[in-house]
Amino acid sequence: MCGCARKKGRGYPGYAFVANAGERTVAAVDLDRFALVKRIGIEAPPTAVIPHPQRPVVYALAPEHGVVCEIDAAALALKRKVRAGPSAVAMRLSADGKWLWVLVPRGLVRIDTDRMRAVATIRLPGAAADFDLSDDGRAAISFPQERQLGFVRLDTGAIEHLTACPAEPSLARFQSDGKQVVVSSRADRSISILDTAGGRTVVRLPLPIEPANFCFSSDGGQLFVTGPGMDAVVIVFPYETEVAETILAGRSPDGMAVSAAPSYLFVANPESASITVLDIDTRKLVATLTVGQDPHRIVITPDNQYALVLNRRSGDMAVVRIAAFTARRHRHDPPPLFTMIPVGEQPVSAAVVAVS
Repeated sequence: MCGCARKKGRGYPGYAFVANAGERTVAAVDLDRFALVKRIGIEAPPTAVIPHPQRPVVYALAPEHGVVCEIDAAALALKRKVRAGPSAVAMRLSADGKWLWVLVPRGLVRIDTDRMRAVATIRLPGAAADFDLSDDGRAAISFPQERQLGFVRLDTGAIEHLTACPAEPSLARFQSDGKQVVVSSRADRSISILDTAGGRTVVRLPLPIEPANFCFSSDGGQLFVTGPGMDAVVIVFPYETEVAETILAGRSPDGMAVSAAPSYLFVANPESASITVLDIDTRKLVATLTVGQDPHRIVITPDNQYALVLNRRSGDMAVVRIAAFTARRHRHDPPPLFTMIPVGEQPVSAAVVAVS
């Protein structure tokens, strides 16, 4: 295994931290040299990793033990950890990075990131499946068994609204302005848009697919949805509260990511071991690229130069040059697929952190 010393390269000046759900590690990949430099051991298999917005720190969630591990992105080492509960469902960071919120089966735990300590728990009326945070201090939480979506004030812990849903809600995501929240229901193939202030359902939109994955455009004006039912991406205009169109996107489209410039939508196709790249503005196919076995998650580097594709079955990460899709005109030009980097068993989540 390589050492941790960095040297001048031509990639991104930082690391990708990859959660390996098949083992108890978070892999650190040097994106300047495009090489695995370390596997950082944690106490249980991680399923998610997110970066702190200001500090060179990432947080890895080990849901089986209800533990969040803080990893020093400069030292490439486990720094601290905190237990949120006997198990956990998901985690989110506040916009300022001061609070880490961890969803446990019947509670929302607030963790002080300075002290790395749980300081409060908001009790919930049911078993929660997903949640999201708004910039104005609210959480939207889905309760599938109760067929409800809850709105919670994070400063007081008060539940403002419990809105009945026609079927079991799953994903919940605020629009960029925080005024509305988009909720998926796989059971009846629909998404609903709810008003945040009053908890009122604004519109329910039937879909031709089970909405399993959400991805917003860079400006928040478009929502891309994938899931079982069609080899396609459904495009929703959330502010106009309407389904715009459905476009083909390879076999069994799954996880997605968007680049800002150029404005591309990257779609993972696990069954064909490939990704599909679409031009968001023209809706045209840019490319189909073989990347590895069972790709599910895609992360775009902050400089919009690379797409990092996590291949769950082959245990590696494909590094794709975004500029190569438009710049490649001659056979000697570099291809889009730059390299493949082994990272560990079942990579499922990644976060990119700049390190000087």
